Amino acid sequence: MTATTTTRTEALEVLRALVGRDDADFHDGQYEAIEALVDDRRRALVVQRTGWGKSAVYFVATLLLRRRGAGPTVLVSPLLALMRDQIAAAARAGVRAVKIDSTNAHEWGDVLGRLDRDEVDVLLVSPERLNNPSFRDEQLPQLVARIGLLVVDEAHCISDWGHDFRPDYRRLRDLIARMPAGVPVLATTATANSRVVSDVAEQLDAGSTAGGGGLDPSAAAAGVLTIRGPLARASLRLGVLRLRDSPSRLAWLISHLGDLPGSGIIYTLTVAAANDTARLLRERGYDVRAYTGQTDTDEREESEALLKENRVKALVATSALGMGFDKPDLGFVVHLGAPSSPVSYYQQVGRAGRATESADVLLLPGTEDREIWQYFATASMPDRERAERVLSALAAAGAPMSTPALEAMVDIRRTPLELLLKVLDVDGAVARVRGGWTATGEPWTYDEERYRRIAAERVAEQEHMVEYEETVGCRMEFLQRSLDDDTAVPCGRCDNCAGTWFPTTIAAGATDAAAAALDRVGVPIEARRQWPTGADRLGVPVKGRIAVDEQAGEGRALARLTDLGWGGVLRDLFAAGAADSPVPPNVLGACVRVLADWGWETRPVAVVAMPSRTKPQLVDSLARGIAEVGRLPYLGSLDLVDGGPTGQPGGNSAFRLAGVWDRFSAAGLDIPAGPVLLVDDRVDSGWTLTVAARALRRAGAAAVLPFALALRG
Repeated sequence: MTATTTTRTEALEVLRALVGRDDADFHDGQYEAIEALVDDRRRALVVQRTGWGKSAVYFVATLLLRRRGAGPTVLVSPLLALMRDQIAAAARAGVRAVKIDSTNAHEWGDVLGRLDRDEVDVLLVSPERLNNPSFRDEQLPQLVARIGLLVVDEAHCISDWGHDFRPDYRRLRDLIARMPAGVPVLATTATANSRVVSDVAEQLDAGSTAGGGGLDPSAAAAGVLTIRGPLARASLRLGVLRLRDSPSRLAWLISHLGDLPGSGIIYTLTVAAANDTARLLRERGYDVRAYTGQTDTDEREESEALLKENRVKALVATSALGMGFDKPDLGFVVHLGAPSSPVSYYQQVGRAGRATESADVLLLPGTEDREIWQYFATASMPDRERAERVLSALAAAGAPMSTPALEAMVDIRRTPLELLLKVLDVDGAVARVRGGWTATGEPWTYDEERYRRIAAERVAEQEHMVEYEETVGCRMEFLQRSLDDDTAVPCGRCDNCAGTWFPTTIAAGATDAAAAALDRVGVPIEARRQWPTGADRLGVPVKGRIAVDEQAGEGRALARLTDLGWGGVLRDLFAAGAADSPVPPNVLGACVRVLADWGWETRPVAVVAMPSRTKPQLVDSLARGIAEVGRLPYLGSLDLVDGGPTGQPGGNSAFRLAGVWDRFSAAGLDIPAGPVLLVDDRVDSGWTLTVAARALRRAGAAAVLPFALALRG
């Protein structure tokens, strides 16, 4: 019996234990990948459709390598919270898998002890964990010395051409170069076109000739083995239904959600849309839950379990429920609004029909999709001016700086600052150390041409998504070709191949119900209670908690800019180039409804307007209209001091506060002792209203109740 035959027999035994079936056999490409890792110790990139069995490759390879004396597998994935089922399946096959992430810090000591005793076969870590100073400096060197296999899950995240780029994934190139000779590497993904495949393969090969690490000469000479399978999903029945507006799309869901097979996922483009849609469907008798990036971890896990057990009809989700969620019998995926690229769409619809003969996939595109794509367009690449600002601040500090301290110096909000730091760290310009961040002193050059090309590619992807919606050809074939799958042929099942398979009618009363739901108004404006860290360094003499007698009360906004209903009206009102004009009557009427439903403890006794440079007519007419309807005195607008606010939208809290600090005065107004309604056009950081409310409180107002047309996000 040859070594290859022995490996295959042994691998098949492990596979059958893993899936719990005595008749299980390998899919095309699975054993080839296992053989390359176990017998040849090669580097392999596996690009296969969702449900093909990529996890089986690395669990089977792990157990075989461990039997041959190899150390533990390190599995790097952004999906640790969604791997519970895989870990349980691995245990059934005798693979001991554990994880280290932010949710199980209380178990780290036990995990590290088991690693020391060689009682762990697979250690799952996030890419961010690789640069945690404690893990990187204390645990990672020992792991690298003993590692038996490196697995990079969702490998498209390595590439900044990928649809879900993660800067921390770029560190894997350096990790590969540090590994001992002869350690195989496996990268897996279901969503990579040829450009991404080439980029990932290049990075997997980066350490093959590195001094002191990488593959042995024979494996290095063989290069990266790429195994690409056909990406067609024979079980999916694709369709696109164009309806005229948001009420119509929601009305279709009300009418036909119960007709869709089994349980599934309804994707929306925004958190607000997910919450609004879930609420409407529950009111119409459907058992659904919202699932977004703002959902608590425990509630997410509970919702995932309910969907897997078919105890809810659907989760109404943002992209937070995407890669890694595994429900083989998911019956349908519906999109209310289109993702910004066909690749992202393929990844999301791939949740459905993994172990069923048929699943329904329907896209209900919205006229507002382009606006939302633009609204959420964030640069995953560094901005030259911002990057240079960060590098200068770190160089001048001469000591490690925490992220909050750095944020107070560079006027960049926390989330984009953290992303920028990761990119600069991967590029070698900064380093994360105990106590924060330092500049390395290494030269850093802004690759403007590369970032420009990536931005252009993102725009092209958006146009490609519109082409998918409008194509008269096979939809599955279109998605496959978007991923450079040259096996693509017409599927024979989609609406263009086989005719419209979904109902297009809307039940009587459904449109009115949807319109009524979207006409709901009123969003709380949370009051600021704490001054931002670092404000005192910018000349603002405050820190800690805001004095109770200087705080604003909880306010109200008509709607969020991202809302399905009034959000669209407000986006038009605040669109770039939109003229300043008096408040439209329908908008004023909606604001009056918000005020009527407010339920405040004490009714306002007067109305004051915020001074506005961009929308003075809008704000003044809104304040006057509210005062007239409410029969309240309109006291006028706060005065601007020393030219008024200097901050620009988008900065961090400390700089936003510094830009408006002491820039508003109520000296010219006769402020009564009761509550005052403070009217503005829109709320972003909340610091403008906070400082204005402080001025009114110090001028004698017993309370300040902020009101605005729009709340960002």
